[in-house]
Amino acid sequence: MDNPAKMDYDQNCNWPDAADCLTLEFGPFETVHRWTRMPECDEFVGARRSKHTVVAYKDAIYVFGGDNGKSMLNDLLRFDVEEKSWGRAFVTGTPPAPRYHHSAVVHDSSMFVFGGYTGDIHSNSNLTNKDDLFEYKFQTGQWIEWKFEGRTPVPRSAHGAAVYDGKLWIFAGYDGNARLNDMWTISLQRGNTNDRCWEEVVQSGDCPPTCCNFPVAVARESMFVFSGQSGAKITNSLFQFHFKTRCWTRISTEHILRGAPPPPARRYGHTMVGFDRHLYVFGGAADSTLPNNLHCYDLDTQTWSVVTVAHDSNIPSGRLFHAAAVVGEGMYIFGGTVDNNVRSGEMYRFQFSCYPKCTLHEDFGKLLEMKQFCDVEFVVGNNEVKIPAHLAMVCARSQWLRNRILQAKAARETHLEKLFGQTEQQDLPLKDFPLLEVKLRDAVPEAFEMVLNYIYTDRIDPTKRKDPHSNRIVLLMMDVYRLAVQFHMSRLEQLCVKYLEATINHQNVLEALHNASTLKLYYIKEFCLKYIVKENNYNKIIMSKDFETLERGLMVEVIRRQRIPQIRSLPEPQFDTLGSSLEQDMETFLKYSGMEFCDIILMLDGTPVPSHKSILAARCSYFEALFRSFMPSDNIVNIQIGESIPSRQAFDSLLRYIYYADVNMPPEDSLYLFSAPYFYGFTNNRLQAFCKQNLEMNVTVENVLQILEAADRMQALDMKKYALRLIVHHLPKSSIRVYYWLLNKVLRLFTIYQVTKKARFSKQPNPVENVPGPIRTRRVLDRRHILMLSMTHVIRNIRNSISAFNK
Repeated sequence: MDNPAKMDYDQNCNWPDAADCLTLEFGPFETVHRWTRMPECDEFVGARRSKHTVVAYKDAIYVFGGDNGKSMLNDLLRFDVEEKSWGRAFVTGTPPAPRYHHSAVVHDSSMFVFGGYTGDIHSNSNLTNKDDLFEYKFQTGQWIEWKFEGRTPVPRSAHGAAVYDGKLWIFAGYDGNARLNDMWTISLQRGNTNDRCWEEVVQSGDCPPTCCNFPVAVARESMFVFSGQSGAKITNSLFQFHFKTRCWTRISTEHILRGAPPPPARRYGHTMVGFDRHLYVFGGAADSTLPNNLHCYDLDTQTWSVVTVAHDSNIPSGRLFHAAAVVGEGMYIFGGTVDNNVRSGEMYRFQFSCYPKCTLHEDFGKLLEMKQFCDVEFVVGNNEVKIPAHLAMVCARSQWLRNRILQAKAARETHLEKLFGQTEQQDLPLKDFPLLEVKLRDAVPEAFEMVLNYIYTDRIDPTKRKDPHSNRIVLLMMDVYRLAVQFHMSRLEQLCVKYLEATINHQNVLEALHNASTLKLYYIKEFCLKYIVKENNYNKIIMSKDFETLERGLMVEVIRRQRIPQIRSLPEPQFDTLGSSLEQDMETFLKYSGMEFCDIILMLDGTPVPSHKSILAARCSYFEALFRSFMPSDNIVNIQIGESIPSRQAFDSLLRYIYYADVNMPPEDSLYLFSAPYFYGFTNNRLQAFCKQNLEMNVTVENVLQILEAADRMQALDMKKYALRLIVHHLPKSSIRVYYWLLNKVLRLFTIYQVTKKARFSKQPNPVENVPGPIRTRRVLDRRHILMLSMTHVIRNIRNSISAFNK
């Protein structure tokens, strides 16, 4: 059969290039967040080991040194990432002496190995730390030992090493007698070998304690250090060293009230790598355990999380003194010491995800900050401070405030009815309604503003005002706690309790006690009493001047509590649940409880979809500009994405993303929404990234016809090409036959054309045999009827259909 439209197709359904083609690739793909076990290193290639180093160069992993439990090693192994095969790296020259707890980094086309522990561990002789530096050239396989002029670092092992600005940076470690926290640097640039000099770095800021057996990672012009062996000073803090200023910062987030998970437990012998905007921590020894959770630190949001791995993952067992490196979008873990001091030769790969960050909290926070589209005003405190907000956000997060708002709305309607009458009031445009006022006379304005900030962003940062441990901030957070209890916001209530327990100290406990008694915060009062009468605190507190000014009743209560400690104390507050997050509340609001607060109609192909202006404006610059400058008088907005109108199912997926950042959707919805981030002006292309992945990984025989139809409507040419190819090869499948007759006539005919053409190229005698049964039962496609028609007539019909399709 001839090509009816004279277009350049081939038997594999190749479509011509188009400017509006989506950029998609089709499988096979690695599932994100999946652990995969790679081939193990055979003993004849290299021994199982720990305390070694791993580096990545191009598409290969290089393993150097370590110990196998009996002796130190200095062999160099190579794992080919593409071939998934092990081998010994080509080596010339004199390699470093066998060692472990050394460091290895890559700069340009060389690997640099510094320091470590050498000697005979079997006979326990000649054991010493080293300060030598070796270069291994990947292109020639040559080992070269560097020679230096002037001062050199103290010989050490179990240190950290990083490369930045063409220099090697060495930090901390163990010198055989004590742990260190000094830093040295040397240039790795090609030049005069006689000018190779170490420089001791003068560090400033909040420097980590002396430590060893810790990992380092470089990201955003900084070096990050997490935990390690520091004796009594061991910590699970994350430290950041700024290369340009040579200043340390301890990244502290304890003062921020939010529902984020805590940082990983303190540990040593673990690994940490950087990828995209995240740091990933795996393994190590944490309080005599070997955990195998993968922890992730987001550099943008400054939050830790435990990565939820794919269900079909082959997760490595807990281990320490292993090593890790990143190749492409995967992290490779090799070796280490597992249970019972056994060395491992296993290699695992973890597939990263690199989605743009979720901006839901930031977008809603900017909405509050800009104070645009506010439709409610809270009159707070005795001075009647007016604080504007948005009905949708407040009603979604607090049932108590929702009820107060409904009461205020009813009072406003009654007032307007008296002024204009019931008929005139109903005809009054919404924009002419006076701003809704809700009075909260017993609230402190500053505390209420902090609660509002939590409502919009799910977090409160008291340090934005003053020192988090100052008396004023502690007292203010007690007011926030009181409002959280009053507004029935259990999650915020729990966060306030944790914050107050962490910040009440010798300097502020008496004032906190007085304030808790005044505000009738009985649990906080009980906590303060317990803190005061502790043996280590009591004498210091009652001898202070603040105790002399404490009101008499509380003073008596303190003394009685100290003398009669068996007084039954109040039980700690019990929370039935952890409370709901911003995402959970917004999901409930969209699906169930938000209908009565809708103030805009989105018209989707003649179907009205009630929605909320403030939420749409917060998330989409398109709606923000529309509502600000071109608001329709009838409060109705027609919906489309570019030139196309999405299906109702796809638009519901879009609303879920707008309201609570949900990215789970059928693949056909992803096709409709692929261009939505550009059209609606989202903060970033996070939605598009998920749509792309969803399409690339989830187009199957079961949904391919739905995908074809959506691709036709969206003019996504490469997706139509891929869908037709899948249909041609799997047409007899029942899932395709069932849905086939729901396609429009042009797509049905074009599919038959592709099937027939495939049969022609594969020399099948009867191409109609590949047509699904239900198609053959239709008279126009019945085999007997086709035989009776002239071939010219069939070609003419299909050509006309293809021509209409292309137009």
